[in-house]
Amino acid sequence: MELQGKRVAILAENNYEDLELWYPLYRLREAGAEVFVVGTGTADTYTSKHGYPVKVDAEAVTVDAGQFDLIVIPGGYAPDLMRRSPAMVNLVRDANEQGKLIAAICHAGWMLCSANVIRGRTVTGFKSIKDDMVNAGGHYVDQEVVRDGNLITSRTPADLPAFLREIIAALQDARLPAGAGAGR
Repeated sequence: MELQGKRVAILAENNYEDLELWYPLYRLREAGAEVFVVGTGTADTYTSKHGYPVKVDAEAVTVDAGQFDLIVIPGGYAPDLMRRSPAMVNLVRDANEQGKLIAAICHAGWMLCSANVIRGRTVTGFKSIKDDMVNAGGHYVDQEVVRDGNLITSRTPADLPAFLREIIAALQDARLPAGAGAGR
């Protein structure tokens, strides 16, 4: 399996976008990665925008960025709730400082803004948060997927195939640079 030995945290909170959590979860498991759902700590199970539940494996306060090769942040309105959790924001910030991969799609850019990890980086996200990403110091582009060093961003569920191809390629790349790198 192409991602055997890789460990992934997918962040969760209420009102997550169904496809943006479940597609990466199953695709990365299919590729052999060990995937954990990490919640803010407000519940054991979170409900998606469309009512689909996800049970968490751990709370953000109980994990460390060093345990994971990748942090995936799904969109929907969940990132607005996630960024209210200091433990969740610190997890993303620490992952960035350690050069770990961070993948954010749609409204997940809100978490990147709150963790202060996009200043000087090329990013994308849902068009309604473009101003937030620019105001946080990011260079926003309208592309289906953007990789800038350890940071991978996408816009909408329609971009999920490109998003996951880039994530899998990055996880397989042993030469991943720590911190910011050349934009793609």
